[in-house]
Amino acid sequence: MTASFTQGHSDPTVQPVPAAVVQQVDAADVTLSNPQRAVISLGANLGNRLETLQGAIDALEDTPGVRIKAVSPVYETEPWGVEPGSQPAYFNAVVLLKTTLPPSSLLERAHAVEEAFHRVRDEHWGARTLDVDIVAYADVVADDPQLTLPHPRAHERAFVLAPWHDVDPEAQLPGHGAVAALLEAVTLDGVAARKDLELHLPE
Repeated sequence: MTASFTQGHSDPTVQPVPAAVVQQVDAADVTLSNPQRAVISLGANLGNRLETLQGAIDALEDTPGVRIKAVSPVYETEPWGVEPGSQPAYFNAVVLLKTTLPPSSLLERAHAVEEAFHRVRDEHWGARTLDVDIVAYADVVADDPQLTLPHPRAHERAFVLAPWHDVDPEAQLPGHGAVAALLEAVTLDGVAARKDLELHLPE
């Protein structure tokens, strides 16, 4: 993997992951077969947003049982659910991955990556250094309070649908249909492609 931080920077992806998470991830990696396809949405609106998203991608790739297969273009998005101008704009992206982890273990790892980048959960719709959301996992439809699949608001969020469609034009959101059709039904106001920015697939 190519490091995404220059010499002298503090790399939050090397902070320790809780032992219980490591054990669960390692066990899943050894005992499961037939990797599943998952879709992850990334977002950041504090700090160095592009560096944070790339760091999250690299941290996910470093997870046993996870391989990143595609990384979307970057979109800049007005914050959702808050007064206009009250927060910085988000950078958003979507990654497609193959994983031998069950959804619960993938969620544990997503939370660990968020915590490594100092994600704080003290305000609903609050600004944050990093969001790592599981949008879809294979064809699973589940209403578990810990992890609803697919993500309960993905079908109405252009900042998820647009980058996902970019990397997989034929994608289907379980229970909702074609991503292309869902994208046509939502507004793109406040969601803009940043063609001058690029995230890299880990090597």
